[in-house]
Amino acid sequence: MTSLGRGDIFTNEEVESRFAKDTWQRKVFSELDSALRSDVRPFPCVYGVAGHKAGQIRYGFAETLTAEAIAAALDAYLPHSRDFGANTSLALFEAPSDISNMKDYFERFWSLLKGVAEIDKAPWPSAIPEATDAPMWEFCYGGEPIFVVCTTPAHVLRQSRRSSTFMLTFQPRWVFDRILGTEKAASKSFSAVRTRLADYDFVTPSPVLGKYGDDGIREAEQYFLDDTNTPLTCPFHKLKD
Repeated sequence: MTSLGRGDIFTNEEVESRFAKDTWQRKVFSELDSALRSDVRPFPCVYGVAGHKAGQIRYGFAETLTAEAIAAALDAYLPHSRDFGANTSLALFEAPSDISNMKDYFERFWSLLKGVAEIDKAPWPSAIPEATDAPMWEFCYGGEPIFVVCTTPAHVLRQSRRSSTFMLTFQPRWVFDRILGTEKAASKSFSAVRTRLADYDFVTPSPVLGKYGDDGIREAEQYFLDDTNTPLTCPFHKLKD
C-alpha cells in the first residue's frame, strides 16, 4: 500500500495479519506496540496505553503523509470512532526516510493540518474559535474537535514525542471529555501523566501542557513539542479560510 485510501485503517490484529514482519508498516507498528505495552518503562499517556491494549486505536500507513491521505483516514475513522471505545484515537505512520531537523518537521506538521482543514467540506464548528491563538481553539475536522500529537525521529530528549518516522495521532475531544469530566478526574489524570513524563523523558514536562480551556493553556502549543521547553507558536492565524 503506497497511500491511504478510504477504509485503510486497521486494528492491532489487522495490522499483524495484513503486513508481514519484514515490512516497514509492521516494524513501525511493532515499535509503538512495544512502547505501549512496556511494564519496565511505562509510556506516559496512560489512556493511549489503555486504548491500545483494548484494541480501541486505529492505525493507518502511507509512504508519504499528505493532507489528502490524512483527510481520507479521518473520513474513515470519525464516523465510527464512538463505536471503537472510550480511549480511541487514530495513529498515522509515514514510511521511514532521512531524518529532518525539528524546524522542518514543525513547519510540515502545521502545513499538513492547514491542508487537511482546507480539504474539509464541513463548516468549522461555531463553538470553536477559528483563531489558533484563542483560548478555546483546537483542530477540527468533519465538525469534530480533535486533539493532535506529532512525533518525529528528530526528538531525542523528549522521548514521549519520539518515533522512528513522522507520525500523527488524532484523538477526538469527546474522549477527553469523558476522561477529564470532573476536576478530580482531571487532576488525577494530569498528575499520573506528569509523573510518567518525568521518568520517561530527558527533559522536564513542558509547561504548555494542561487542560483544554484552563487559563493560559493553548491547544496549538501542545500539538508539537520540541526538545526544549520553549513554547512553539502556530505559524498560521487560522487554518481554514
